[in-house]
Amino acid sequence: MTHHLSWLEAGTIGLLQGVSELFPISSLGHSVLIPAMIGGSWARDLNVSAPESPYLAVIVGLHVATALALIAYFWRDWLRIVAGLLTSIRHRRVETPNERLAWLLILATIPVGITGLLLEHTFRTVLAKPTPAAVFLILNGFILLAAERYRQSAEAGEPNPVPAPAQGAAPVHGSTPAEGPAAIGASSTSIDERLSTLSVRDAVMIGSAQIAALAPGISRSGATMAAGLVKGLDHEDAARFSFLLATPVILAAGALKLPDLAGPLGAGIRGQVLFGSAFAFVGAYVSVAFLSRYFKSNSLRPFGLYCIGFGILAAILVNR
Repeated sequence: MTHHLSWLEAGTIGLLQGVSELFPISSLGHSVLIPAMIGGSWARDLNVSAPESPYLAVIVGLHVATALALIAYFWRDWLRIVAGLLTSIRHRRVETPNERLAWLLILATIPVGITGLLLEHTFRTVLAKPTPAAVFLILNGFILLAAERYRQSAEAGEPNPVPAPAQGAAPVHGSTPAEGPAAIGASSTSIDERLSTLSVRDAVMIGSAQIAALAPGISRSGATMAAGLVKGLDHEDAARFSFLLATPVILAAGALKLPDLAGPLGAGIRGQVLFGSAFAFVGAYVSVAFLSRYFKSNSLRPFGLYCIGFGILAAILVNR
């Protein structure tokens, strides 16, 4: 069977995927809502919940381009982290910051990996529809605002203090009001050294927040950043840990669906997918560069307000 996906649809969805995957506004939620709001052939061609939907394979295939953009942007850092993992395995130790960070990323990725394999199909067929996506997008906005409120309360010394780092570990940057925000221009090495002081429990809890993003409308980066703020990270460190966590998850999800595009689901749309992937790569690279600077001195609040506003608008339009 030959499926239809126009070049305009492919380019638009590719750019949308690349940008919204890293911004804390839910790429899947927007990929469900925008075609439904446009209607017509867009709603028909870009229906992720349809049985044997080629659109799902397209979206997840675009994840590969997004993950490659993250790898391209953080390539020096990934070289250090992978080298730390190999050194740790070879010497059977976990001593240096790079060794510890590598294992923290692995352990933090396991929960969402297992859950995704078991429940991804159920979440897609049941929830990947316009109305649930709009509701979850609104919920995502409130999650971001609540995390900011929690963080603000902790910095002001009000109830719900930020948890202390693991015993024996150096204090996590930003975990006390005296430390303040990260210095502008702090090197990626110093940030990773701070992230390596996270306890295993906190890292796994932050990584597990990605499970919520299986629901369309809940942002992977938003959920992990919110969890990072609650666990005592500042915005810059929470954003970086979120981007590092996202890379293997997004790449694995895309790689699992690529064979679908090579089979019948990809008939007639492979060129369009490659076209969309180019847009996804550029969108993701520009986004991660922007957000890495943005979160040096800014918060999640604008994104939270956007998600609530756009979610309400989408809920009204798709239920007219």
